[in-house]
Amino acid sequence: MASLLQRVKSKTAIFAHRKARGMLDGEYGSVFRGRSLDFDDLRAYLPGDEVRDIDWKASARHGSPLIRRYVAVRRQTVLLVTDTGRNMAAEARSGEVKKDIAVLALGVLGYLAHRHGDLVGLVCGDASSTHPLPAKGGEAHLERLLRHVDSHTTLDGAASRIQDQLDYVARNVTGRHLLFVVADELAGDPATAKLLRRLRAQHEVLWLTIRDAHLAPSGGAGEGWSPDRDPVTGPDSYSVADSSLLAPPPALSAAVAHAYEKATADRDAGRRAMLRAAGITDGEVESSGDVVTALFALLERHRRAG
Repeated sequence: MASLLQRVKSKTAIFAHRKARGMLDGEYGSVFRGRSLDFDDLRAYLPGDEVRDIDWKASARHGSPLIRRYVAVRRQTVLLVTDTGRNMAAEARSGEVKKDIAVLALGVLGYLAHRHGDLVGLVCGDASSTHPLPAKGGEAHLERLLRHVDSHTTLDGAASRIQDQLDYVARNVTGRHLLFVVADELAGDPATAKLLRRLRAQHEVLWLTIRDAHLAPSGGAGEGWSPDRDPVTGPDSYSVADSSLLAPPPALSAAVAHAYEKATADRDAGRRAMLRAAGITDGEVESSGDVVTALFALLERHRRAG
């Protein structure tokens, strides 16, 4: 069976150039604040580096800006938190299975942590149960975490409920960690907002939403509909939440399509407002091709917000 971590590494090939990879590593390293650090060495300044890290005396001698680099005295812990309910076995906006995008995103962040010598753990589950896996180091351990998510996310599983996994973390995880949450399109509500504020008070939290497939294409009912998806000439489409048959876009009136788009926009706005009110940096992806650049932007926004 092909290694999931190897797939992650191949997707990050866009950052194989040393300077670009250094920028991605730098964004990750900036997430933890107040960690105990020892001076390591100097390197050339790169766009996005903190000005306060410039060694001005060394820069004057060298003739160009140099950044002081540090190494952590102790390793940090990154906790991957994700939904393995059946919602994540449905299609994303790109047509890919959402769990494949989730595994890639978790793998990229986990691999960054591994490169920095940090420990990586996992909390995942659905509405029926939550599964914690302890934080450890090493590529073999990260591969096991990714395989656990991949094998436990199925269409015949229980419904998704990421709030249960977040509640588990709030009740059982002590110390200050980096939580990287990958989830479906969560709707905002007061109970979840309260839970998020509690988590953010103790941990650094990054949130990545995987967008659902478009059920009513913007631009009108039936636009972009492919005949091989028509329930008469091709496979039926069902909601993974309750197994109900979904009407194809040609069957939707303009009013229904508009109402669907408005409900989706309202839910998205509510989720974004809830996360930002809790002080959580959030991002969204529609496909596996978005993951690396989305994570880079997520880490950069988190650094700037701090």
